[in-house]
Amino acid sequence: MKNVDDLIEGAQELSERGFSKGKIADELNVSRETASWLVERGSATTATTTEPTGGPHDIHVDWSAVGRDSARLAYVSQAMADLLSKQGKDVDLTVGVEKAGAPLATVVARELDTDIAAYAPRKHQWEEGDIEELQGSFSRNFADIRDRECYVVDDTITSGTTMRETIEAIRERGGEPVACVVLVDKKGVEEVEGVPVYSLIQAIRVGNSE
Repeated sequence: MKNVDDLIEGAQELSERGFSKGKIADELNVSRETASWLVERGSATTATTTEPTGGPHDIHVDWSAVGRDSARLAYVSQAMADLLSKQGKDVDLTVGVEKAGAPLATVVARELDTDIAAYAPRKHQWEEGDIEELQGSFSRNFADIRDRECYVVDDTITSGTTMRETIEAIRERGGEPVACVVLVDKKGVEEVEGVPVYSLIQAIRVGNSE
């Protein structure tokens, strides 16, 4: 993705394939508000040859150069694991936030010698309205939380909503998140719900984009 027009085209393609706006946000590494705007722009009947204006303030992160190569993915995930390595002696579970956080979490779990769990956030179901009415879920194909200390792994933090939801879901199962790690932090988050958050890269917007 090189510019906003590419993002609009990508959002429109995913929408036509039946992706919810929440899943589109996840695929394009943008906020739900940005995903809605991109889909609406793509569905507009009046075409434009200039870059759209008036959109939400957001930062698009394209880490596909890492994600499409298993060796690069492993190297980056090993660096993420290193950020967590001194955060808890009794941690025996790593929770990956689906989709993009899961492959990163797989390598992190291997590096730190933990079991792995996978959490599907409620944003994947979101189209419009209040996201609080939706429900996320843990995959039965992976390890159970069952009162264990754990790490949480995702690819990006945009607003912190998904990380907060994941932490709350873990605690509802009796688990206790010790630390979180992401590839890119777009908000400058140091902690969520009292849990420290570590990132390899912080992408912070300076000033306003009009």
